[in-house]
Parts: sequence; C-alpha cells; structure tokens
Amino acid sequence: MPNMSPKKVAMPEQDPKVRARNFEEVALGYTEEMAIEEAKRCLNCKHKPCVSGCPVNVKIPEFISLIAEGKFEDAYKKITETNSLPAVCGRVCPQETQCEERCVRAIKGESVAIGRLERFAADWVMNNTKLNFEKAPRNGKKVAVIGSGPAGLSCAGDLVKMGYDVTIFEAFHVAGGVLVYGIPEFRLPKSLVQKEIEGLLAQGVEIRTNMVIGKVLTIDEIFQEGYSAVFIGSGAGLPSFMNIPGENLNGVYSANEFLTRINLMKAYKEDSSTPIKRGKNVAVVGGGNVAMDAARSALRLGAEKVYIVYRRSEAEMPARLEEIHHAKEEGIIFKLLTNPTKILGDENGWVTGLECVEMELGEPDASGRRRPIAKSGSEHVLEVDTVIMAIGTSPNPLIRSTTPDLETNKWGCIMADPATGKTSKEGVFAGGDAVTGAATVILAMGAGKTAAKAIDEYIRSKEKAS
Repeated sequence: MPNMSPKKVAMPEQDPKVRARNFEEVALGYTEEMAIEEAKRCLNCKHKPCVSGCPVNVKIPEFISLIAEGKFEDAYKKITETNSLPAVCGRVCPQETQCEERCVRAIKGESVAIGRLERFAADWVMNNTKLNFEKAPRNGKKVAVIGSGPAGLSCAGDLVKMGYDVTIFEAFHVAGGVLVYGIPEFRLPKSLVQKEIEGLLAQGVEIRTNMVIGKVLTIDEIFQEGYSAVFIGSGAGLPSFMNIPGENLNGVYSANEFLTRINLMKAYKEDSSTPIKRGKNVAVVGGGNVAMDAARSALRLGAEKVYIVYRRSEAEMPARLEEIHHAKEEGIIFKLLTNPTKILGDENGWVTGLECVEMELGEPDASGRRRPIAKSGSEHVLEVDTVIMAIGTSPNPLIRSTTPDLETNKWGCIMADPATGKTSKEGVFAGGDAVTGAATVILAMGAGKTAAKAIDEYIRSKEKAS
C-alpha cells in the first residue's frame, strides 16, 4: 500500500547550536525504516515526470520501488546505471528545482524525497557491502579528461564503461575538483567523494594529479601522447570581485580561496599547515550556495557574527532553500537589499568595516530579476574584520591561452555545442562550468555524460573513415 502522507519523512539533523561549531555533516540520513516509509510515498507514475527533470536521467521510480521492497543494493545499482556519483548527488543536487519539482505528489503536498532516498541507497551500500566493479573489455583507444570535478568524473565513468582507456588530468594534488575544494565537509564529507572516485579507479580510470594543463602539458601535447579525444571539464575556478575600494586589504578573501583553504587544506584544524584568519565579525557578499557555504564555514571557525550581504531580496537569492534555511537556523544574519560600496581598513592594512548602501528593487533586468537601485542617504557601515567575496567565478584562462584554435566567449567560457560538447578544435569536447560558468554539480555531470556519448561516436566515425 502506498504511503499517502502529504509530507516527506523528516530527515534527522544535528541540532543547529551544536552543528554551528563543528564541521560534521548536518543531515544525518534516513534509517532503513525511514527510507522504506518514504519510498512508499512514490506512486510509480506511468509517465515518470521526475525522470525528465533529472539531468542524468536516473530511473527514479524504479530505484525507489526497490528501496520500498528493502532491496537497497539493487536500488543503488539501478541509480548507477546512469549516475556515477549517487552519494554526492543525493546531498548537493538542487532536487527541489529538478526531479522533485516535477513529482506528482508535489501537486497536493510535498514531493517524494528523491534526493534523500538516493543518498540513502548510496550510503547503505558503502556501509554494508563491498562492491566489485567489473572492468569493461578495452577497445585500445585512449581519451584524456581534463579536470576531476563532476563533469570530468561523469565523462570518465561513462567512457571507461564503453571500453576506453581514460586518463584524468587534475591540477590539484587531490582528485574531486569542486567536490573537495568547494563544498564544505558539513554538506559533503570528503570520505564519500573519495569512495566514489575509488569506484572509478576500480573500473580502470587513471588519475594523474598535479597536472596543470596549459603549464605542464598543452592540449596539443596530449594528442601527441596518443589520445584520440580530449574532454575539458576544468570548471570555473577564477574568482570575481566587485572592484570597489579596499578589496586589496588584509582580511579580504574570495570565497574560492576561503573554501579551498578550509576544505582541501583543512585550515579549520588547529595544527593546519595552511591556517586561515579566524574572523570575529565576518561579511560574506553574495546570495548563492557558495555564499552560504562560506558564511557557515566562517561561523564554524569561531566567528561571533556572520553577515550575508546581498543586494536583492530573499526571493531572488539563487541559493538552495535548504541552504538558506540551515544558515538561518545556525544564526547567520541576512542583510538583504544591501550593497557594499567600500571596504574600510586601518593604518596597518587590515579590514575594519564594510561600507554599504541600502537598495530597492526596480524593473526586471536581462536575467528577469528586478534590478536593484541604490537608495540615496542610506549609507552605513558594518563593523567587520573579514570580508569574503562570493559573487561568482569564471574559467581559468590557462587552457584557452595555450590553445589558440579553441573558441571562447567574452566571459572566457569555452564555446561548445550543448547537444554534443563539441568545440571548435578537432577532437576536443567540453562541458560543465568551463562552458556554462558556475552552475550545479548535476548539470556538469549531465554535460559530462553528453560529451562521453559524443566522444564515442566521434572516435567510431573516424575508425570507419580510415
């Protein structure tokens, strides 16, 4: 019998006052009983609208039915038919605007908790079984993947299953891309990312770290090593700034640097070899998931007050509702309709305050959001000692500057066909944030899958032609 409760089974969480001072995971996950109860809310709709809302087309009703039957390992295997990183996606995907938004149960109540169930299946398998990954027969062709973030891992995962010898070239000393340097431990434990990557290694993917493409090797040199195709999934790691006075003061960080130091270098640990300034009063400028991550991380480093400074209203905030909710629970102060104009400092060059102006919303701009307009006479100062800029990122220029026949747009993003990932350079494909600018993990994974299919078709067509 289906469970006709209009509400999702609640997810157990750490108490806000406790979790605000530790880096352990906030959401604790479903028990087996909770997962089965929630899975029974799925109506197994004939037309499966949820699947069309998933960028990697996970067979959602099928894996949920298996959970309802208590077949947790089978559910995991069903997910991994199309999704290489279920433990990751179950935690960080914006399901509320994708699969869950299209769930029929959402018409008269809350949608089925698809993301929570995906997480449960992945966690259950990691905790209770030892998966044996079979290596597909090799076809003798090599494909290079630049970047080990969501796009690169997804592309590599699909290609290795097709029989290709896949090498991932990663700039950092640790694989995982934004999953390890950008998303905090309390949202995505790094041990889980490592386990997902180990699964790809077991299938035959090779990962070469400390390989800054454009410095160590160029794309042309990669082809000279015998690779038949190259996929660029190098992300968008170049931070943006507002270009206001005071951005060069001590105590001003890009969110990218701030989070990388914390997540990858473990700067929150007392014995860290790469410590970070622990601000007492911190302002984070921006309204996306990265801003929430930075603000909540600053709180966990010991800040007494942390402000989110955002020039529009909460309704326009691009961050996930869950992240905003968690930030508020933890005591983050939201300064909405507020825009920084200057960062103030002392005679020694350290931040002492953030000068701001109040805003009001006018007519919609090109993005469809109402344009913020400064209110005269509303200038004021937030007394802070740390400012973190979380207003967006763009692709690093290294690859495009060393690959002259690779077309990019005015923002530095690689021009690629969204249906195939093909670029202007023969044999080179691209996807994820390197193409779109900063976006979501699951969209990057979808682009990686799309490119893997197109790469396979490209290599096969060249074989036939020869």
